[in-house]
Amino acid sequence: MSGTMHSEVLAAALDEQQSRLSPQLYQASRTKPRPPPIELDMAIVSQRPLTPAHSRTPNETTRTAKPHIISGQLSEEFIQESFHHYLKSTIAQAKLEGLLTDDVVETMDRDFAVTGPALVLYFAAARSKTSPPSVPLPLANQSEGKKRINLSYDNCPPAFISFMKEWARNVPQIQRLSPEYQTDLSRVICGLEPLTQPINIGSNGIAANLRSVAIEISQRKSFQDRVNTSLNAALGSRRGQKPFVLPKFHHIPTSPRLPNRVSIASCMSSSSSRPSVPSWASSMEELEKRDRPFSPSSSSSSASSSSFYLSPATTPNTSTSSLSDSPSTTTPTPTLLTPDTPAIEFIRETLYASLADQLERVPSLGKLLAVDPTRAYYGAIAFALLDVATTAVTREGDVEGVLGMRLTLDKCPANLQPLMKELVSIGKQARVYDDEDDDEAIQRIGRGKKAKISTMERVRGILEFGVGVAREGRPGDGPRGIEEGKAVEFANRLNLLALKLTSLEKFRERQEYVFKVLSGVSSP
Repeated sequence: MSGTMHSEVLAAALDEQQSRLSPQLYQASRTKPRPPPIELDMAIVSQRPLTPAHSRTPNETTRTAKPHIISGQLSEEFIQESFHHYLKSTIAQAKLEGLLTDDVVETMDRDFAVTGPALVLYFAAARSKTSPPSVPLPLANQSEGKKRINLSYDNCPPAFISFMKEWARNVPQIQRLSPEYQTDLSRVICGLEPLTQPINIGSNGIAANLRSVAIEISQRKSFQDRVNTSLNAALGSRRGQKPFVLPKFHHIPTSPRLPNRVSIASCMSSSSSRPSVPSWASSMEELEKRDRPFSPSSSSSSASSSSFYLSPATTPNTSTSSLSDSPSTTTPTPTLLTPDTPAIEFIRETLYASLADQLERVPSLGKLLAVDPTRAYYGAIAFALLDVATTAVTREGDVEGVLGMRLTLDKCPANLQPLMKELVSIGKQARVYDDEDDDEAIQRIGRGKKAKISTMERVRGILEFGVGVAREGRPGDGPRGIEEGKAVEFANRLNLLALKLTSLEKFRERQEYVFKVLSGVSSP
């Protein structure tokens, strides 16, 4: 047999053997050579051990060829790294387009932690070229000629699937906009007025949806450190300002549930309609006793036990307060609020007084506290803000807080006045929604129809379940309706106010202690 014929026979035999062993490899060999494999940072992406091709199943062969995929899904770390790169480039582009001038960033303050991620979602939607929508992920070590990886429903990890679905619902609406209205949408996201006339009324709804996803992204601990880096780079021109810091959270082991807690509801206004529920007030007192040396105090006062609220540990002087029964030793002990308490501490204690009530009313928050304390903390704060705004804000715009004390706007320092104004505005808007829903329910019942889900019920559903909340039992693939849009915008206001408040130093300094107490309340 000639050498040429021998080579042809050998090639045919090998070709037949390869087609039997691995159809995938056989098909690959019949096409043009593949480009070099994508180089990935192995500190970010996990890698499966290599096995001989003939011992793998077809699915295994596919997964091994893509080491950045874990069990068919992209790793969370890989997506976080890609989002960080998108955020940096988005902020740079927004500055070039005049969306994020220094003056705009200055007025945004804490809102910028939501605006930045929302812009990332907008630009990703405008550039998506697949159906269903997907996101091309930039790689940290990407170089010219390398292929990008698309984040899609098929490879999205479970932790991000709700974000992916909510973002994808908005992609068709964004891409149907003309270039002028797309530019206006980016301006609305940044809090700027649209330029095109007539104004597209749908832009506010789309912006609210993107911001709702961005808020939940900002609430994830795994994103916070990288987001802080990007935001501080954008805020670099703000001289004399402290670095922007999102709240950092640590998982606190669940504390044992302590018996004989006194209801904190009894310390609130008598006009409150909230049910009497167990309070973490005495739990806090017990934890303080464990962590500190014994400090003599009056045991005859019921107020010191039933009216115990969080406040900074201080060393008071020998003079007695009207809210304290006996002087303290030099050992630092928690103090009760006094008429001279700073406004930020008053607001904090009023909100913290409502936290345990929210865990009792919304049991899912207690369960979430064990697996995702960051999300649970934000959720509880948002519910507490809604509770205070609807039960403690007077029609004059004052806040009746713990121990019957009242906070007025003129007593707030200038930097806190916008936060108090927003709290009061939220309370007023909630009453408007309640009145509208009551009137509509009466009309529907009068016509023999069932009452619809109220706006505030929708808001509570979003606060409890997040941005991917079910919509009246339907799949929810299309755009939100008017009622749902109102609920999303209102929930965004609550979540953003929670983000701003918990970023303040006075909230952060007592955060871990609150986790200990709330863990005790939520434990069975």
